[in-house]
Amino acid sequence: MKKGIISLVCLAIIAMAFRQDKPKKLFLLGDSISMQYSPFLEKMVKGKYTIIRKQDDGEGMQNLDIPKGSNIGNSRMALSYIRYKLADGKFHPDLITLNCGLHDIKRDTATGALAVDSAEYRRNLTEIVNIIKQKKIPMIWIRSTQVVDSIHKKNKAFIRLATDLEAFNAIADDVFRKAGISVLDLYSFTKNMGNRRFVDHVHYDDDTKELQAAYIAGYLEQWEAVFK
Repeated sequence: MKKGIISLVCLAIIAMAFRQDKPKKLFLLGDSISMQYSPFLEKMVKGKYTIIRKQDDGEGMQNLDIPKGSNIGNSRMALSYIRYKLADGKFHPDLITLNCGLHDIKRDTATGALAVDSAEYRRNLTEIVNIIKQKKIPMIWIRSTQVVDSIHKKNKAFIRLATDLEAFNAIADDVFRKAGISVLDLYSFTKNMGNRRFVDHVHYDDDTKELQAAYIAGYLEQWEAVFK
């Protein structure tokens, strides 16, 4: 009898020694920038986080300027999608990272009108905060990456301006910091690398995408230490 108990205890100790915590679910919502660093990030956080995104059969990568599939688009689209997901009582990730802004600041080439003006942008972000807080899901806001006017002018379909990007980032900073939500400054991190990293008007080369992922992975480690 004693041998049987000892054997069970030994097996339990061995099982505990080799047990790994189940990876947490990280729901990553963002535009095409996040789509591009996501594969690198998945590898870096493997075992700690399982990254889930809006479902995509590849259509999001067909044209990075048109929000489809995993590309969450502007803040209006992000709010609509978050309402849809959180209406499902089974949806409760351990953490949400969110970014939207680059599609909000698109200007029509004929009228100059913003896709989403600054007042609506603030309202949309505020509503997103309220919804996610009601569900008690931790969240990190990721600041939108840089627009360089001289580079973006090569894109003829629509206009983006650096001044708009900076203004919208400031609005987001205000909304999320007042709400006590962590702000990950991917904008400054990427900007400090210089302008040679661009492969088109706003997207980056593979080295930069990998460095962005490493920066985010490192931030998650620090965030976990403070908020776990």
